[in-house]
Amino acid sequence: MKIKIATDFSRMPAARLPEEGDFSGQEFRQKILLPKIKEAIEKNERLEIDLDGTAGLGTSFLEESFGGLIRVNNLDYQTVINTLDFVSIEDKDYIEEIKDYLKDAKNAQ
Repeated sequence: MKIKIATDFSRMPAARLPEEGDFSGQEFRQKILLPKIKEAIEKNERLEIDLDGTAGLGTSFLEESFGGLIRVNNLDYQTVINTLDFVSIEDKDYIEEIKDYLKDAKNAQ
């Protein structure tokens, strides 16, 4: 299973919340990421997240999208880590940043 943010969502993902702008992290999480990760968990499959091809991925977008899986949707941290694979040739720093947001969300529980 795979999600490519640039083509499955937007080349210009932006804000944390819809009221802050179009293509928000909350919208991505609710409409695309959450249904796909639930399907992957149910099927015991990996879900690849391709981070390349966007005009950039802001911290608020990334935290809301991925940290929100744990913070808002109450998914188990270890299950999320064991399900998601991140790919980025353009900026590998995004991968560590997302992993940090997941850890922070787990630690805040």
